[in-house]
Amino acid sequence: MGYNEEVKDKTVAALRRIALLTGLPDEALALLAESVVRRTYEPGETIIFAGDPCQAAYFVAEGRVRAYRLSVEGREQVLALLTAGQAFNTVPPFLPGGVNHANVEALTQVTVYVVARNDLVRLVGECDELAVAILRDFASRLHHLTNLVEDLSLRTVRGRLARFLLEQVDDEKASGRWTQDEIAARLGTVRDMVGRTLRAFAGAGLIQLDRQRIVLLDRDGLQRETRH
Repeated sequence: MGYNEEVKDKTVAALRRIALLTGLPDEALALLAESVVRRTYEPGETIIFAGDPCQAAYFVAEGRVRAYRLSVEGREQVLALLTAGQAFNTVPPFLPGGVNHANVEALTQVTVYVVARNDLVRLVGECDELAVAILRDFASRLHHLTNLVEDLSLRTVRGRLARFLLEQVDDEKASGRWTQDEIAARLGTVRDMVGRTLRAFAGAGLIQLDRQRIVLLDRDGLQRETRH
């Protein structure tokens, strides 16, 4: 096997682990593999900037990234935390004059496979299976953003924080990945509000604050808070 064939086989194997590409036939993955470029980023490095012209879509092979928006005042709204097997910036390539919708920053050392905008559009036109996979990805993103809009417009900070805790806490303890600043950015609020609400939950006996850990004491009570 020649060098180029070996690289292509490794690329196909990596792309097969991307969720939206799972199930694609080998022929479709091989076509995509011919068009992608492997890139790495260091922690804290910005991969794309919101508002810049869209150049490409990205498939995360290794590491973690966050997608976020910044307000004029500098407040962050975290849209998604993405890990290996996920993709980002797959929508703008299909919009006329599309621009990147969010900033995306590497949280760890990250390896991505990058497919240029024009190549992705061309491949979708040539490969029905890839077109269906992209449509499913669009549907999933629409569902996520619809839920995010609902949370921001219809739920209070108490409700959003209660839901966040129920979704993110495993084995009764917070994983330690989240600072109060990060939680605030995820919920579309400020750190002080998160701190006050956590203390209010603790005072109500819903949680226990133990140094850097959050222990859930009353899941039913938190579930009731999510309705507010």
